[in-house]
Amino acid sequence: MSSGTPLVGLLLGLGSLVQSAAADSHLMIHVRSIDGDTLPCRVHLRDVDGKPLRAEALPFWNDHFVCPGEARVTLTPGEYSYEIERGPEYIPATGKVAIAAGKDHQLIVELERRIDMAAKHWWSGELHIHRPIEQVPLHLQAEDLHIGPTITWWNGRDLWKERDIPERTHLTVDGDRHYDVMGGEDEREGGALLYFGLKKPLTLPGGRGQFPEYPSPMSFLKQAREQEDVWIDIEKPFWWDVPIWLASGQVDSIGLANNHMCRSRMYESEAWGRPRDTERLPVPRGNGLWTQEIYYHILNCGLRVPPSAGSASGVLPNPVGYNRVYVHTGKKLDWGDWWSGLKAGHSFVTNGPLLICRANGELPGHIMAADADTKAVRLSVEVITNDAVSAIEVVNNGTVIVVGGVGGGKGPGRMQLETTLELEPGWFLVRAITDRTETFRFASTAPWYIESTGQPRRISRRSVEFFTNWVEERAERVGLKLDDAAKLSDVLKYHDQTRRFWNDRLNLANAP
Repeated sequence: MSSGTPLVGLLLGLGSLVQSAAADSHLMIHVRSIDGDTLPCRVHLRDVDGKPLRAEALPFWNDHFVCPGEARVTLTPGEYSYEIERGPEYIPATGKVAIAAGKDHQLIVELERRIDMAAKHWWSGELHIHRPIEQVPLHLQAEDLHIGPTITWWNGRDLWKERDIPERTHLTVDGDRHYDVMGGEDEREGGALLYFGLKKPLTLPGGRGQFPEYPSPMSFLKQAREQEDVWIDIEKPFWWDVPIWLASGQVDSIGLANNHMCRSRMYESEAWGRPRDTERLPVPRGNGLWTQEIYYHILNCGLRVPPSAGSASGVLPNPVGYNRVYVHTGKKLDWGDWWSGLKAGHSFVTNGPLLICRANGELPGHIMAADADTKAVRLSVEVITNDAVSAIEVVNNGTVIVVGGVGGGKGPGRMQLETTLELEPGWFLVRAITDRTETFRFASTAPWYIESTGQPRRISRRSVEFFTNWVEERAERVGLKLDDAAKLSDVLKYHDQTRRFWNDRLNLANAP
């Protein structure tokens, strides 16, 4: 008897597995445009407990998978909910599907396109992708994303130690979707810099969970600048070393729509960046507002650094392209022209609303001449959004001016606005922050600039002092981390250079 019991148990267990397999069903998902074309897309499929489900042989991350427009999912009987998206230019499809035991089911979904931004010469991209390079083409298609340089080397991790660097690192999909496989990230105690356009990786210190202060990130920034056509992005405005990187004059962009802003949540702290006043800027959206405040201080110092966007998909829970930047270039997308347009600030960043604006008929980034203390600016604004936006705002030298609202709480919403404002010389931009409370979902143009003829560029004393104080706090932190005198001296030499830059800026201040 006792010797036969394990066999009986094994047979019963096998029988249970067979019954379970027989009870499983398959859901075939078909996603189409309203014209009937197959659409690559992103799918969030959940059971009644909210658990995300995977599809067979398709890239999965966190709570979603992407597919070429067709997907097959094995499911047990029950009710499932779905959200299907394809970037912000399409209206998301949501619903429920009931699965019966032992049956195959078909889910046919049509996605309606609200606007074709590329047809208006606005081309989307993002600068912080951590997905396997073999998956990137499908991600670009599924998210309707056109520019996607991909991070393949990082502190302590380098894909190219395991394989040869290809002759061509810049690749295309569908003719107008571009990606490059030589992107890199230097992320340490002072924050993160993203590198694009290098011919080979930098040899960086540290590894996962290690954030050494030595050597200074500035030493690698200088190495990178020895090559042509290199793009260097400050990944977030609140990283501790931001005043140093700005003072160097060697950075090209800064992440206004960054990976702390996620699709369904916020990363509410500044990690190892300069912390905000949480009483003034409470969770969950305070981190997003702090990011914008710092960017406005940068502009108030007379520095012209265009905003960028990145999602860190593959590290943080975002889909590829959740945070993205649209750049206005020509009718046909050209890789070099896109980066030139980003440098010129002919752009807006978003993780939701689409924000198409002109000022006096000009794109963001334009420099206007002002012959008086104020400048009449004629604004043309179009906002398209799936979320309610209580206010469309113009920010002029850090002062917020409310000019309209859109969405009505029910989305999708669309609004066109024509207005004329008297603005002070300096800079201004347009932003739209949605009413979503669980995350910071917004759009912002790059700035326009207003310069009075024969007058120096506007520099705010308060904003420069904001950074001079920051520099001292940062230097003190370095001293606490490095106990080797020679290494400490080598790192602090960049802090000394930075002090001189910001003190010179303070002497040039001509505004409160």
